[in-house]
Amino acid sequence: MAHIDYFFSTLSPFTYLSGKSVDEIAARTGASVTYRPMDIMALFARTGGLPPKDRHPARQAYRLQDMARRAKLMGLPLNLKPAHWPTNSAPSSYAIIAAQAAGGGDLGTLVHAFGRAIWAEDRDIAEDGVVKACLAEAGFDASLADSGLLQGAEAYGGNLEEAVRRDVFGAPFFAVDTGQNFWGQDRLADLELHLAGKL
Repeated sequence: MAHIDYFFSTLSPFTYLSGKSVDEIAARTGASVTYRPMDIMALFARTGGLPPKDRHPARQAYRLQDMARRAKLMGLPLNLKPAHWPTNSAPSSYAIIAAQAAGGGDLGTLVHAFGRAIWAEDRDIAEDGVVKACLAEAGFDASLADSGLLQGAEAYGGNLEEAVRRDVFGAPFFAVDTGQNFWGQDRLADLELHLAGKL
């Protein structure tokens, strides 16, 4: 059985636009998944990338066009200029790490809830109330937002180091234990074909 290390940022519009696809693909192919939220801005600095605001205007314009097309294809609402972006991704990431350790809910729903909060609902995922609401929506104990902060911080930093070690440079990024890497929401179909032994 293959295993996917799912590296992502709760800030990433393309993580949001992935929906719950990684879980659905894993279920269809028998793969397992570990969720690894990371600091995408720190990753850019470590791997030669630039934050969106520092990219050439042509790249910025294309990114917005592509986001709008992807949202339409996925049938998801999307605000191209959300009120609370970028924001501090650590609280939401710590909550995901705590939820994964605790179990009892749906991680895919949780990750998507954070993305939707930013990109469709103009909520700030750095706020405690928003984090707790997303946890509850996904079937987790909302008090996870208040516990395991040290463990969350350590795992969050560790995920960044692991991402750099495994040649991750963006989000979402799917690193399979076969040695194959897939970057971007638009490579989910390729990921599934690979896991099915067809690519």
